[in-house]
Amino acid sequence: MRKHFLPFSPPLIGEEEIDEVVNTLRDGWITTGPKVKRFEEEFAAFVGSPQALAVNSGTAALHLALAALGIGSGDGVITTPMTFCSCAHVIEQVGAQPILADVEPDTLNIDPNKIEDVLKLATRNSKLEIKALLPVHLYGSPCDMDAMMDLARKYDLRVIEDAAHALPARYKGRFIGTIGDLTAFSFYATKNLTTGEGGMLAGSPELIEEARIWSLHGMSRDAWKRYTDEGSWYYEVVRPGFKYNMTDIAAALGIQQLKKLPVFQVRRREIVRKYHEAFSQFEELQLPVERPDVEHAWHLYVIRLNLKFLKINRNQFIEELKARNIGTSVHFIPIHLHPYYRDKYGYTPNDFPVAYQEYQRIISLPLYPKMSDQDIEDVIEAVTEVIQQFRH
Repeated sequence: MRKHFLPFSPPLIGEEEIDEVVNTLRDGWITTGPKVKRFEEEFAAFVGSPQALAVNSGTAALHLALAALGIGSGDGVITTPMTFCSCAHVIEQVGAQPILADVEPDTLNIDPNKIEDVLKLATRNSKLEIKALLPVHLYGSPCDMDAMMDLARKYDLRVIEDAAHALPARYKGRFIGTIGDLTAFSFYATKNLTTGEGGMLAGSPELIEEARIWSLHGMSRDAWKRYTDEGSWYYEVVRPGFKYNMTDIAAALGIQQLKKLPVFQVRRREIVRKYHEAFSQFEELQLPVERPDVEHAWHLYVIRLNLKFLKINRNQFIEELKARNIGTSVHFIPIHLHPYYRDKYGYTPNDFPVAYQEYQRIISLPLYPKMSDQDIEDVIEAVTEVIQQFRH
């Protein structure tokens, strides 16, 4: 057994990131400025998006997407129960209503067939006008975007992609970030690319410029330049905006992390291959899938326990791994189980049976470029020991 605890997902920060941040500090421009502009341009070029807006979190990017599209009171937005709460929160925060549709059994991404069921029902009965789809590319596995875009055209909807897990995922050869109307990325500490805290919104120049205004107090375009020799003290507030801008310190990290992202992804795929090879022998486990027409970002490696073959439940399995010094997590507690949403909308667990059933057997294992080969072997050994000790 390991002598020291293996954390679930620490970042990999090198001397290049440190030097870039130090350079920023020495230059004296530490809030939104030239490094942010550079990061936006390089990120947009990387994913192939026309334009990008750097902000202080992935949640901010989602919120700005809704604001830029004019979604608000009386509107409905369809999203998944199998996601972090921020997806539903931002819909609530603009005064709209999150409407949930269950997930596919293989990827746990939102199910296009369930979306259409919701849309048909809403067309007949709902007082809400459904304005948008908010699919989440869960764990880094792209949703069925052809089906999403078909539904959007059929029902006149906008599409906001939550790609917090999905950099640098591809769908049928296209980077995620180039398909829907707007795409939100997260650069939180555990993500495939990190700026500590941070995010990016990608999309058309028109929508990104609208989001940019919302992102900095609703001030007119390029308001940050008022402190440069290009700018003026005079500004106008044209929207009741937010304080969502990214700092140059964060962008400095992002510039260097973006350069390393392809190498990071090679290592992630190596770890996934080793996990697949080791765990495929166990009937006690269901392994994550990568559909043939996508390139998975492998932000998370989520196993599912086949509980009928085990004497312990998911929570006990996690405790057994922890006792062996292996950190894990659960992604996610479904939205409809949280008290706020359960109580407000009257949800019961089985309203979304696939999400509820799968939640009870998922475990996220460590997966990050900083892992050594020994770390990988320790995870494999610990999972194997628990299965062998507690199988029926």
